[in-house]
Amino acid sequence: MNDLESMTWPAQARQLVVCSFLAATIACGSAAKLPLTAGIGPNPELPAPKTSLIPTVKVADAKGWSGAEKPTAAAGLVVTAFARQLDHPRSLYVLPNGDVLVAETNAPADRPDDGKGIKGWFFRHFQKKAGAAVPSANRITLLRDADGDGVAETRSVFLDHLYSPFGMALVGDTLYVANSNAVVQVGYAPGALLASSAPTVLAALPAGTINHHWTKNLVASVDGSKLYASVGSNSNVGENGIDAEHERAAVWEIDRVTGAHRVFASGLRNPVGMAWEPETGALWVSVNERDELGSDLVPDYMTALHDGGFYGFPYSYYGQHVDRRVRPQQPELVAKAIVPDYALGPHTASLGLASSRGASLPAPFRGGMFVAQHGSWNRKPFAGYRVIFVPFGNGRPAGAPIEVLTDFLDARGSARGRPVSVAIDRRGALLVADDVGNTIWRVTAAP
Repeated sequence: MNDLESMTWPAQARQLVVCSFLAATIACGSAAKLPLTAGIGPNPELPAPKTSLIPTVKVADAKGWSGAEKPTAAAGLVVTAFARQLDHPRSLYVLPNGDVLVAETNAPADRPDDGKGIKGWFFRHFQKKAGAAVPSANRITLLRDADGDGVAETRSVFLDHLYSPFGMALVGDTLYVANSNAVVQVGYAPGALLASSAPTVLAALPAGTINHHWTKNLVASVDGSKLYASVGSNSNVGENGIDAEHERAAVWEIDRVTGAHRVFASGLRNPVGMAWEPETGALWVSVNERDELGSDLVPDYMTALHDGGFYGFPYSYYGQHVDRRVRPQQPELVAKAIVPDYALGPHTASLGLASSRGASLPAPFRGGMFVAQHGSWNRKPFAGYRVIFVPFGNGRPAGAPIEVLTDFLDARGSARGRPVSVAIDRRGALLVADDVGNTIWRVTAAP
């Protein structure tokens, strides 16, 4: 039997089996053989995959910050709290007048077919342990720092009754929001504390009763004519069937006027962060790669997207490394898979991505991309739980990552916070959304 609820044993026996399996799950799983740095950069090491009945599981308990605790900033930087006591803040957007929109959100409640069976039961258990199972507030909150002291003194619900919102983009007097099931649009007036109209649907997005990777991010083209929406896969590695992946694991291009769309790039298991690289004009994306191939595989990555490009999912990873778990195989498609530009480490859960353009941070945090690494749940030892900066030169990554914020884990391995989204505010500071700490951190140059 694969489903706990289908078992007919007495309650005590079921509980014993659950507890025994839970203990085994926590205890089992292979530790990394390579240092984390081996899976970072333009040419990461990719050892042989390791599969097992029980995948590697190492979950950081969600603890939160106590008192005056805060992350540790790199030398030359200072971190302060821009806003506290938020409700699972996941995504940030800075408006032209300096107001900051934050999506207080989590996964939709109505996904009955996601994570079925015994493996799904344990996945939900570990999500709760990691602080990812709280109900979604389903709102966008506006934060305003009118006096310029680096702390938001005004907080207003800008838009609510949404459906697991995530990405946001303003074009003219219209704000676009990527709900988990659709891109919606509302009127916006500069300085307004709430939306000027009710949301209307511009384009439906893949959702349904599985909706495994539910976050849908959004950016607008430079000329404002197009929107780009990231749509994650409906599985870890195609186990729900290829039909369930229709137009998923992709970045969509959406016409801002008609709502018509096309798949701009595909084979991207879970694309989340998106940012325009200012020198080349390329759209970069951060991608979460697949699980259950061991602690050393597969590196998450960021890459410049090619129009029409295919990046492997689910048939291959990191270019043309075939994943033998997928049936049927597609060797003709694998032969077209593009190698990503820059690996960000295995299981780091690299989510947020922001260009440093407009930032006022000192060298070496100029000319590159900031990345929020939410942190691993299936790697030994932990990976991620930090914000990094990847320097660029001539529009390409040009060096090893530099840590910006660290110590989201305490000495016992509990998560005081988990960074999700990054953005540059109007005065050039780096903002970081922390969904376990329920805080938005603000990073500036030290005096």
